[in-house]
Amino acid sequence: MGYYLSVVPLVIIGFLILLSGIFTVKQQTSAIVERFGKFLSIRNSGLRFKIPVVDRIAGRVNLKIQQLDVMVETKTKDDVFVRLKISVQFQIIKDKVYEAFYKLENPHDQITSYVFDVVRAEVPKMKLDDVFERKDDIAVAVKKELNEAMINYGFDIIKTLVTDIDPDVQVKAAMNRINAAEREKVAAEFEAEAERIKIVAKARAEAESKRLQGQGIADQRREIARGLEESVDVLNNVGINSQEASALIVVTQHYDTLQSIGEHTNSNLILLPNSPQAGSDMLNNMIASFTASNQIGEEMKKQNIAKGITNKKKDSDS
Repeated sequence: MGYYLSVVPLVIIGFLILLSGIFTVKQQTSAIVERFGKFLSIRNSGLRFKIPVVDRIAGRVNLKIQQLDVMVETKTKDDVFVRLKISVQFQIIKDKVYEAFYKLENPHDQITSYVFDVVRAEVPKMKLDDVFERKDDIAVAVKKELNEAMINYGFDIIKTLVTDIDPDVQVKAAMNRINAAEREKVAAEFEAEAERIKIVAKARAEAESKRLQGQGIADQRREIARGLEESVDVLNNVGINSQEASALIVVTQHYDTLQSIGEHTNSNLILLPNSPQAGSDMLNNMIASFTASNQIGEEMKKQNIAKGITNKKKDSDS
């Protein structure tokens, strides 16, 4: 009985030791196995075995695509400090797990150093506006440099991205003011163009209105003249001569005018003669004015004829 009691602990210990030689490796992961501190093998995903006590798992390497975000502060060509966020997507090459595990103590720090070196070499060659426009060129330069440096250590650089460009706060405020001023300038140009179109349209409308108004006045005067002619003819037919007919028409229009002014309470104050004799006086003044105008016209016509005869005589003599 005592023998069995002494054997059971040994069996249990042996079983635990044997169980420690069994381990699993996850998908997209590699395990580094060492024997007495020396590299032995690389075990991929699945159920794996090692010699208990003699072999040990030194580490596990992630074979998935990983991303490292690096914040870099540097200065542009136009002396503007800017912060760039560089996202590096990388993967450990399955056939170079040994190099990735043993050659680099801290791969993230190594990648970060290369990113700093490339960004601070490229960005100072560009102005701030060019940094925004050519961020893809920066990403390509970072990827090229990293690939050349990290491929020997078992790292494959899948993609590099410039995910953020953050200038100084005062610079961003100035850029916003410039943008706002540019937009206000464009808005002012559009408003001025709209105002010009309105002014041109208004001028055209006024010109058309004046033209139609002048045409209406001409038509009105033409009809008045035609009406006066017909009125004089009617009065002549009943034995009233032309002078008397003209006087009668003038008096009639004079009183029509007075009546029209009196019908409007808001009319401006106008002083007009209201006696019948006033109509006769206006007619006499009109006749005298027309007679004087006709005499002046005749005199000018005679002078023009005399000048024409004199010029023809000079031409014939020459």
